[in-house]
Amino acid sequence: MTVITNPQPDSDVYKTLLESTRAIPWRIDWKTMQFSYIGPQIEELLGWRPESWVSVDDWAERMHPDDREFVVNFCVSQSQEGIDHEADYRALTKDGDYVWIRDVVHVVRKDGEVEALVGFMFDISERKKTEQQLIDMKQKLEELSFKDSLTGIANRRMFDTILDIEWTHATRNRQPLSLIVLDIDYFKQYNDHYGHIKGDECLKQVATVLSEAATRFKDFFARYGGEEFVFILPETDTKSAQKIADRCLKLIAEAQIPHEFSDVSALLTISMGVDTVIPDRDIEPVEFIERVDRLLYKAKQAGRNRAEFGSGGQGC
Repeated sequence: MTVITNPQPDSDVYKTLLESTRAIPWRIDWKTMQFSYIGPQIEELLGWRPESWVSVDDWAERMHPDDREFVVNFCVSQSQEGIDHEADYRALTKDGDYVWIRDVVHVVRKDGEVEALVGFMFDISERKKTEQQLIDMKQKLEELSFKDSLTGIANRRMFDTILDIEWTHATRNRQPLSLIVLDIDYFKQYNDHYGHIKGDECLKQVATVLSEAATRFKDFFARYGGEEFVFILPETDTKSAQKIADRCLKLIAEAQIPHEFSDVSALLTISMGVDTVIPDRDIEPVEFIERVDRLLYKAKQAGRNRAEFGSGGQGC
């Protein structure tokens, strides 16, 4: 395998930094389809020595047969188009086991042509185990009474369970976790004037509308209680959480649910508290929930039909 030689000044420093991370850096020459570099971390993760990664054939052959065709075709097509991309697949270890890998790929172009692919491999086995836990839990949603009987979405009990799982994952991996707590503005007035049957219909409609706001599999949406709803957004930074909150406001506005007895608008509106945390082991989830609740209260005090955002990214 070709190894980078004649490094420029400070390249040894950069190389040391790359090889001290858990992510595995690599580079493939597009013309020859051969690895010009792969980090030594690959041996610790998969057991294959760096010099055994000669060409893309080695990469493809060390992939689970069920993943190979789709991942290879996808990566090749995206690379040909010059599009940066990422792909998840199971990589074969030297001992015959499989490890879930995420390849994040950057396409290097020169004079309009693809010159090389550079990227990082990440071990996402733990994330996949967590996702499988969530799949199993969602499949048991009915039998374990984790479903809100009125709206059909998850209930407070399910929220508590999912938050515990995601909090542990975020703490272990030092990743951001975002929370949105929202409720319907002047819902008591809605019930008083339209009646509780109409109020129940309104809650069901709001739940259906807001279910479209966050679309990733790992995003979680539940009825927190009464007219209050909540989103748990794993691996989501402050900026991304704000986008989802803005989408919630937009979706509710587009639904045009009448509420002529609201002091905000002739149409139904919502207020939200939004914040992000990178949990520490000394922080309890309830502290974070209380912080987001205070932001929701602040949004109401500021006139409702809005979101109030926290500083994000820090411990409570």
